[in-house]
Amino acid sequence: MSVFRFAVNKTQETLQIYWELVRIMVPVTIVTEVMSRTGLIDFIAPVLAPVMGLFGLPPELGLAWLTGMLVGIWGAIAMIFTLVPAESMSVADITVFSSLILIAHGLPIEQKIIQKAGPGFAVTTVIRIAGAIVYAMILHHLFAATGWQAETLNPTWIPVADASDWMGFMAGLIEALIYMLAILLTLSWVLEILKLIGLMALLMKILAPTLRLAGIRGETGQFTAVGLFLGISYGGGLLIREARSGNLSPRQVFISCVFMGFAHSIVEDTLLVMALGADVFGVLVGRLVFAITATAVIAHLIRSIPDETFFAWAFRRRRGQATADS
Repeated sequence: MSVFRFAVNKTQETLQIYWELVRIMVPVTIVTEVMSRTGLIDFIAPVLAPVMGLFGLPPELGLAWLTGMLVGIWGAIAMIFTLVPAESMSVADITVFSSLILIAHGLPIEQKIIQKAGPGFAVTTVIRIAGAIVYAMILHHLFAATGWQAETLNPTWIPVADASDWMGFMAGLIEALIYMLAILLTLSWVLEILKLIGLMALLMKILAPTLRLAGIRGETGQFTAVGLFLGISYGGGLLIREARSGNLSPRQVFISCVFMGFAHSIVEDTLLVMALGADVFGVLVGRLVFAITATAVIAHLIRSIPDETFFAWAFRRRRGQATADS
């Protein structure tokens, strides 16, 4: 395949992804603006206040996290500064909220992919949401105790700027869509270049010893590393194929999927929330440390339960699959 044809195909692939995101972001943004202008947000916010209070965040952001869990990160991002003005938030606030949506987002789609590899939909979804809550609480208490990242937020990019009338709102939405396309094209090409020059493969090889700390061993580590850098769709897709072949231990598949739930797409998603003003330590370094530690604890628990319990509650047994070797 010629370089030109490859470039065209890659761009077309990115444009297809962009169109899918536009179909999510535009209606979510418009509905959120309508809810904001009609006072519905003010009515809903008190219901979500106790949950957001765990993280020291404005209650209005509860609606954005709920949207993110259902439709994905872009759905949440479209709502953030429509619900809460950037100048009323701190760097700590956006970092804590980003940690929530980085770990728990797009659950209906991503968890369905994980389910096809064998792990149970319900149990891995609960683990993922619980992980988001625990990590966000850790960050919140760390920031509150130290005063770190307390400065007023000054984002590099505001998806949809606040506007006093509908014309201004639509202009801001169109501008946001243009920026989004530029970001997606840039990220897709950066990732492709990293793969072509071999840097992505090198990073995955370097990462293998770290994954072993999380309890991820053998060939499963390769697929986990793919998910870590490129997302659950890629890493989970490879796991589905290998799990069906019977070449991987069910417990290892489960542990790998848990880790990918906590940490995946660390290049694209991290750069995205950093553009909103999130701190790199909280959304990347700290999240990786948490993912390794939490997965190691869960791996220990998974290995300690009998096969009958594991297959009944955590993993769909396949024909001829007698044990769940670690």
